[in-house]
Amino acid sequence: MSWNPTQNPECPASGADALETLIVPRARDLGGFEVRRALPSPKRQMVGPFIFFDQMGPAEFITDGGIDVRPHPHIGLGTVTYLYQGEFEHRDSLGTHQMIYPGEVNWMVAGRGVTHSERTSAETRAKRHKLFGIQTWIALPEDREDMAPEFEHHKSGALPRIVDGGTEATLILGSAHGMTSPVTMQSETFYLDVVLHPGAQYPLPDNHEDRGLYVTEGSVEIAGDVFEAGRMMVFRPGDRLSVKAGPQGARLMALGGATMNEGRYIWWNFVSSSIDRIEAAKEAWKAADWEAGPFRLPPGDEDEHIPITPELDRTRPRGA
Repeated sequence: MSWNPTQNPECPASGADALETLIVPRARDLGGFEVRRALPSPKRQMVGPFIFFDQMGPAEFITDGGIDVRPHPHIGLGTVTYLYQGEFEHRDSLGTHQMIYPGEVNWMVAGRGVTHSERTSAETRAKRHKLFGIQTWIALPEDREDMAPEFEHHKSGALPRIVDGGTEATLILGSAHGMTSPVTMQSETFYLDVVLHPGAQYPLPDNHEDRGLYVTEGSVEIAGDVFEAGRMMVFRPGDRLSVKAGPQGARLMALGGATMNEGRYIWWNFVSSSIDRIEAAKEAWKAADWEAGPFRLPPGDEDEHIPITPELDRTRPRGA
């Protein structure tokens, strides 16, 4: 749908009926740094092609503190990092070395295999700093799972925006409200960062099969029901819905798109429609043959990597 901020938020169904799934993320403390994982969940593996959704922080680091995600592999997915506060230094096996700052998009398509690392830069570690953002994985269509890996970076100014009254919406990926993001997608997708002033309304796109919202700050009201920060709501297809910000305003991520033709298996950092493809990637990473094998380490970050532990090796792919 195109932008229509005056859309009537009342629906034929009640709020509970319009809501297909309510997800309360699992929280994990990574040494003073909190991560909340909404996808995959026991209730829902994916929203459209989105198969992984993590809220990072908010966290504050003292001098010399920061994030060090050592080189690790991916297959069968695309990753997107979107920050509200802080920065990451991204390196990957394609040779990319890219800083990412708030409002920018790092879009890495793993395809048949890629390796990357994410770290807080030395410059940022030298001072007190904050980190707050969202990381997501998007499952690739079955016929694109073995594509060559790719990387794109887009500055915040390149992303389409709507500023209307008390609503500010930035289109990160895909198409929505008559706009299209410059990021190259492999399937029908939409992903928006929406900031609402107190009482402002946001109409959810109604031309996508699967649609969800995740509240990162404040609260929203949907057909009379109130949802606080740290909740993901997934809605029935086709219903016309608007959300209204609470008295403190709200910030949310709107996401979704076309559903996959079938479920996906997930194991560690691998996503695939085939268990055999995941097992092959696992064995390749364990072999650590960076010269002749399918995985390479990122140039400039080749001294270490995240190994597959015996405990992890005993687990089985889940899903599908």
